[in-house]
Amino acid sequence: MMRAATSKGNLLRLGFDDTEAAQADLARLGDDAADCLLALLARTADPSRALGALVRLAEALDDPAVMLRTLCDDEGTAMRLLGVLGASQALGDHLARHPEHWLELTDPTLGSTRPPAFAVRAGLLRVVGADPQDPTPTATVPDADAVDALRVEYRRVLLRLAARDLTHDLGLDDAAAELSDLAAGTLEAALAVARQRVGETAGQVRLAVIAMGKCGGHELNYVSDVDVVFVHEPVEGAPENAALRVATQLASHLIRICGDHTREGTIWPVDANLRPEGKQGPLTRTLASNRAYYERWAKTWEFQALLKARPVAGDLALGQEYVELVAPLVWSAAEREGFVEDTQAMRRRVVDHIPAKDAERQLKLGSGGLRDVEFAVQLLQLVHGRADESIRSPTTLSALAHLTDGGYVGREDGIALHEAYEFLRTLEHRIQLDQLRRTHVVPADEPSLRRLGRSMGFLKAPVETLEKTWAHHRREVRRLHVKLFYRPLLSAVAALPGHDVRLSPEAAVKRLGALGYLDPQAALRHLEALTSGVSRRSNIQRALLPAMLQWFAEGPDPDAGLFGFRRISESLGETPWFLATLRDEGEVATRLAHVLATSRYATALLEREPQGVRMLGESLAPLAAEALTEEMLASAARQGDPEKAVRAVRAVRRRELLRIAAGDLLALTDVADVGAGLSRLTDATLEATLAIAGSAVRAQRKLDEAPTRLAVVAMGRYGGFELSYGSDADVLFVHEPVEGADAQQASSYANAVANELRRLLALPGGDPPLLVDADLRPEGKQGPLTRTLSSYAAYYAKWSKVWEAQALLRADAVVGDPDLRRRFEELVDPLRFPAGGISEEDVFEVRRIKARVDQERLPRGADPHTHLKLGRGGLADIEWTVQLLQMRFSGEVPGLRTPRTMPALAAAREAGLVDEDDAAVLQQAWRRVSRVRNAVTLVRGKPSDQLPRDPRERAAVASILGYGPGESEAMLNDHLRYTRLARAVVDRVFWET
Repeated sequence: MMRAATSKGNLLRLGFDDTEAAQADLARLGDDAADCLLALLARTADPSRALGALVRLAEALDDPAVMLRTLCDDEGTAMRLLGVLGASQALGDHLARHPEHWLELTDPTLGSTRPPAFAVRAGLLRVVGADPQDPTPTATVPDADAVDALRVEYRRVLLRLAARDLTHDLGLDDAAAELSDLAAGTLEAALAVARQRVGETAGQVRLAVIAMGKCGGHELNYVSDVDVVFVHEPVEGAPENAALRVATQLASHLIRICGDHTREGTIWPVDANLRPEGKQGPLTRTLASNRAYYERWAKTWEFQALLKARPVAGDLALGQEYVELVAPLVWSAAEREGFVEDTQAMRRRVVDHIPAKDAERQLKLGSGGLRDVEFAVQLLQLVHGRADESIRSPTTLSALAHLTDGGYVGREDGIALHEAYEFLRTLEHRIQLDQLRRTHVVPADEPSLRRLGRSMGFLKAPVETLEKTWAHHRREVRRLHVKLFYRPLLSAVAALPGHDVRLSPEAAVKRLGALGYLDPQAALRHLEALTSGVSRRSNIQRALLPAMLQWFAEGPDPDAGLFGFRRISESLGETPWFLATLRDEGEVATRLAHVLATSRYATALLEREPQGVRMLGESLAPLAAEALTEEMLASAARQGDPEKAVRAVRAVRRRELLRIAAGDLLALTDVADVGAGLSRLTDATLEATLAIAGSAVRAQRKLDEAPTRLAVVAMGRYGGFELSYGSDADVLFVHEPVEGADAQQASSYANAVANELRRLLALPGGDPPLLVDADLRPEGKQGPLTRTLSSYAAYYAKWSKVWEAQALLRADAVVGDPDLRRRFEELVDPLRFPAGGISEEDVFEVRRIKARVDQERLPRGADPHTHLKLGRGGLADIEWTVQLLQMRFSGEVPGLRTPRTMPALAAAREAGLVDEDDAAVLQQAWRRVSRVRNAVTLVRGKPSDQLPRDPRERAAVASILGYGPGESEAMLNDHLRYTRLARAVVDRVFWET
């Protein structure tokens, strides 16, 4: 008959998830054992697993009754054994293979005494037959037996450690330090086996094993790669080449001994990739070779890694010489050129390598994870550690405590960060302990979460409590990551309430410099101006600036970002919505910071139109021309003076330029849509200004009605819907007198309106100028500014050259009288899209003109490889190629009859005039170069057709194109590749070579 204690209902209440299996297992143990152990099993991470593993262990023992009596008589032993079996399947499997090891957990001192490192080392050496007292201990047990014995002994010591950790509140620091000592002893024993393999020649060299990373910092995980660096020196009289060969053999064998899989499993991988030159470099170097590398070639991340360097095995005196050699270089790393960029790039690489499926469950690398804490602590150490030796501890929590004591981290923040890091590392330990596998991903399935939660002490609602606590600590880490670096900077210039850190101005300057501000003194002055006083505005600024400073620092030009923010803040004064919007709508603040730290062009627009900050929270898609024209005309109608009316039109244009620029900078607007948006905005501006100019001229001449109808024809990139930020508006003016009007009066009126339009748009103002260029008209600058439709017809019929027909390919009548616009296009269509194509003589002439352009138009001193318009494979090359195809074949291919380059190229591809691969190359290059050209103007604030040489400007261009910090050279190489491929297509298609 079933007893109440082992009923399914009671077992469920006690935490068993498989009640039938539990009843069977309890029956195997017998009623007495079941009665005494049931309550203890209920306190384990997974009672069902603990019970099943206990039964397996009992069946592996010759006399299980002894173990069961001991467990019933000794609650401490029972909790240690059952705690391990419930939390770690891997250690349960180990006990099933080596059942005698359960006796290790009967040690009454296990809960109170941490084994000294020398004792752990000695035990590991003895199992391989090496003398712990020998300066160069060498294994004597046969090789295969020694490798297996090392694994068994490692698991035996790990079993004791895990039992103490799970049931005696060992604490993160002690557990991690003991794991590090165990790793150091294992490396020593593996080196002893390696010496046996190498034989007598092992005596020719001194070899030291330097632990890096968590092992070096005395904070190792249960399962982790053990990062090491090897350093050697020949013994006196030994040849250097022979010593290098022997040292490499010893290091290689050590790596294999620890990492190979045998019948007793594996221990952990030994990773030597943090050595100079990484995988490409020699496995071991002498002190002199290390010194030469670190002084000349090492990058910032290598010095950051050396923060935790510690000799752990082999010749410890040699290892200490190595540490003393690199220490001065480590503590001057923050002053090296490129420190900030290298640090940011390293963090970005870490984040980029997180698999998308794991990003939200990543305990180590994800946002608010362990690496955020470690990076924060290490960066603060590198910035301030040169002057303050007290903060140089290699252990994260010890370093954080010293930073807090030293005033570099606020006390409350230090405590909160310590608690978050301790929780995250403990959770990491529990995850890894289960299977003894290297993982940092929190499982998502309920059984695993339930086991983890219970192993962390959450016996009630373990899943919900674990998830809630984890989410809390992630939020804290994200919040404190910002606060640690940026809020203390305000203490150097403003009195902050509470117990925040009080950085001196000198320390603040040093920190700002390390975070990427090139002029930290000026940055401090901006901070002082923004935060001084006791007004509501200053209080909000003090709350906003820590986050804003971080976002500026993540941009290519933090100094410009902060300065621009100050200018905008001052221009808006006490405007209530500005700071409230930034405080309450996070997206606006992050977008504003990115724009200000990247683009002088957009910053200048914001300084002149600070109300545009509101727009950053809206859709940034370009608006339609009709809506813009209506708004411009309405704004102009409220002004009595033509110049004021046009200033109102230009204000709308300025705002919309900001919308387009911001969408471009934030990668929300495609390059084709940028060109189309700028072209539509120009349409609306010209339409509204034409109306204002016409009214002004009629008022001056006291005319009730206009004597002629006017239209504006877009030409060039404007006609092709491909304007960039710095483009002029190339146009033709066409008019047609109304019936009964005097022809001379009509012509005079048309010229006056055209000149007035150009004058009004050229007036000095606070917005980028819109230069209206009519030089593509018949006879150029020497010809009349405006012509009638019949005059254009007569000129083109008699005098037109092939280059004028080519220019008309992009004619798009967009502004003014609709009927006149339509008839102008009907007039020029036969000229630009000839039914039989152009003659071979005209093809030759087009190529001749292009050759002259290539030779004569490139500005003096410009690099033909990086000039965006006239360079090899640049915009002119691609556009002339497409235009030649249009003039030759548009009579046969209707799709070629368009002013736009990319649609024309697509039509040429579909018609077989360009093959698929060549068309794809031209399209990609055109889009790429157009994006770069726009980006250069956005960055520099003024148009340029040359890739910038200034490193910060080039980095900003790379940023707009989607490259990360430190990747501007990759951007340049990609640009050269695109244009080189495009030039090869141009040679084949345009030049037919």
